[in-house]
Amino acid sequence: ARMSEQVPDSDAAAEPLLTIPNALSVLRLVLAPVLLYLAWTGQPTPFLVVLVVSLLSDLCDGWFARRFDQATQLGTLLDSYGDFATYMTVPLCAWWLWPDLIRREAWYAAAVIASYVFPIVLGYLKYGRLTAYHTYGAKLSAVVMGASALALFAGASPIPFRIATWILVLAELEEIAI
Repeated sequence: ARMSEQVPDSDAAAEPLLTIPNALSVLRLVLAPVLLYLAWTGQPTPFLVVLVVSLLSDLCDGWFARRFDQATQLGTLLDSYGDFATYMTVPLCAWWLWPDLIRREAWYAAAVIASYVFPIVLGYLKYGRLTAYHTYGAKLSAVVMGASALALFAGASPIPFRIATWILVLAELEEIAI
């Protein structure tokens, strides 16, 4: 189910800028450099705390948008850029904080990165912009990937992360097909 609808420009101009969902998406954009700093300075516990906040804000922004009828074209764009910033930041941070873990899970880490990058590149080539398909598969993959990556970074078994990687690959293939 595709959730991003094109809103005519006249409606977009009338959209409120300051909404709870927009603030949550902007928070993710602000937290991306914080995550980079924490990883660069070797602070895994604060990194994990900030990552949890970032992932929870991603879970909540869509709920608030629907619950309070605050879904907007700007909100969809901010959410996509917040997702992009988080998903492009975390692999580099993971490499800085847990290089041995990333080496051990290299094939899966590469599949995760490729699954995020390939649809973005295709979207820019085809539409000249970041695409904003918020499918149920994308939502499922975000939840399982976020939870399993957090667990992996905290020292849990890699099996949930590996399963989540396959779910992500399928969700991104769905996005490409759309």
